Parts: sequence; structure tokens; C-alpha cells
Amino acid sequence: MLQVLQSTGSLRAASQALNLTQPALSKALTEIENAFGFVLFLRTARGLAPTAQGAVVLRGAAMLLEELAHLRTDASTADRFAAKIRIGAPPFVAQTYLSGVVEKLVNQPSPLRVQLMEDRVPALIQALQQGEIDALITTFPLQLLESGAGALRCIKLFEVQFAVVGPAKHPLVRSRRVDWSRLSQERWVMPAEGSMGRKLIEDCFTHAGLPAPLPVVESTNPTTGIQFIAAGLGIGIVPDMTLLRRSPLLAGSVKQIRVHPEPPSSVVALIFREGAANPRVALLQEALAQIFHQGA
Repeated sequence: MLQVLQSTGSLRAASQALNLTQPALSKALTEIENAFGFVLFLRTARGLAPTAQGAVVLRGAAMLLEELAHLRTDASTADRFAAKIRIGAPPFVAQTYLSGVVEKLVNQPSPLRVQLMEDRVPALIQALQQGEIDALITTFPLQLLESGAGALRCIKLFEVQFAVVGPAKHPLVRSRRVDWSRLSQERWVMPAEGSMGRKLIEDCFTHAGLPAPLPVVESTNPTTGIQFIAAGLGIGIVPDMTLLRRSPLLAGSVKQIRVHPEPPSSVVALIFREGAANPRVALLQEALAQIFHQGA
């Protein structure tokens, strides 16, 4: 009911959507607000708007409904799977590091079903906060990891080093040392604006006292970006040279450019919601510990 009130923005529209009379819906809302002890919606001439407290309740309601749906799915498949875990990861993490983790989860005596959501980090964090995924494995700024991130808990897994790369025959590939001033004159293939990868590139130029160049190509998927680099459309940054070594299609077509100073490394962390222990996250933590403790 609260979600419908939020989405419709009025008692009249919500009562029609819920097939209730408007007085009955108004009475139910008042009872809920009395139970919480504070107003959830402001009544204005334009309709309903959530209060600050109401926004918190609405986020919790969305998470509870997501968890209820998840519980129903787990119960319906309990004879075949221990549970279903929903993991979020940006594409490069999913493509480079998660195959061994997923293998551990699906091949254990009581196998888990794995649902993987690949997206940009801001969208994944939002999905995590709304209860749409159980955990997120991603690059994460170290300063945010150390300071905490609100209602999210972060556990450092390892660090990755970013590298500037170009087509194998690019003149800068043969240079012993290239500065950011020289790189600012090149054509660039970059991640999408607003992404963490894009911010990293822009910060490198900012620290060098230079404006970041405008990319000739933008791509949300690192592998696609590397393919554009291999085709000679520009230079770019890869989050881990492992991504190149594991792609036979790109072997030898893209090479590292030796840049000084190097792009900073970034933490890969497991991020999940604070609060009551989630048994699915505990199983994921166990699989991650087994994989990365072995140095895989």
C-alpha cells in the first residue's frame, strides 16, 4: 500500500489501484502512521509526498518485499538447491575474477543457484540498498572502504592495478616513459561518464594539472572498450592486465603503455548490507576466502 501511495502520489489514484474506497485507504494510512509514531506522507494540494521518515520506511518496505519474493523462490526449489544468491559486479570483475567463485557456489554438496547482475557500480549499489541483490563485488575507493559507507559493510578482498594500453603498433607502446601531458594529446576510448573507471582517468589528468580529454568512444563494457583500442580507435585504461591475458581474441593486439606516474590501484571489495546476518552472504564469503586465499 505504501509503495502504491508513493508511485501514484495521491489517495484517489492509490485507492483506484488498490480497489479500496478513498476513506478506507486514508484510515489505513493513518493507522500505519500511528503505529510508527510519525507521519509518512505530507498531504499537499499537489498530492502526497514522503517525509524524511517516510522515505526510510518506503526503502525498508521495498527491501522486505524483495526478500519475501526471494524467500518464496528459495522455498519452491529447496529440494534441489540450498538457496539462490544474487551477486552484483561490474563487467570486468565478473569476467576476470568470478568464474572460480561461482564454480565453488554451484558445485558444493548443497549447491546454490547464482544470479549475476552486471552493471555500473552506482546502479549496483542502488540495487543492493533496495534489496535486489545480496552482495556486490567491485572495485571500491580505498578511502570509502576505510571510512565506511553508511548502511553498507565493505570487506577488502585484494587490489588491482590499472594500466594504460594502446594498439600493439601505437608509437607510445615503444616509449620507455610517457607522461600524462603526452597522453592528453591522444584519442581516448573511455568508460561511460559518471562511472568509477571514467572518474579514475579524469583524476589522473587532474593530478597532473591537466584537463581530461574528451573520448572519441565511450563504452560501459571494458571488454568492448579494449576491442575498440585493438582496432586502433584510441588508447584507454584497463582495470587489470589479466583481462587481456585471458582473452585469446585480444592477445598481442593491445599492449601496455609505460606511464609515469602510473594510475592508482583500486580495492576490490565485497559489499553487503549491515544488519541481520544473511546466510547467503556467509556462503559467498566462504567461497571468496577459499578462492583468494589460494591466490587464484
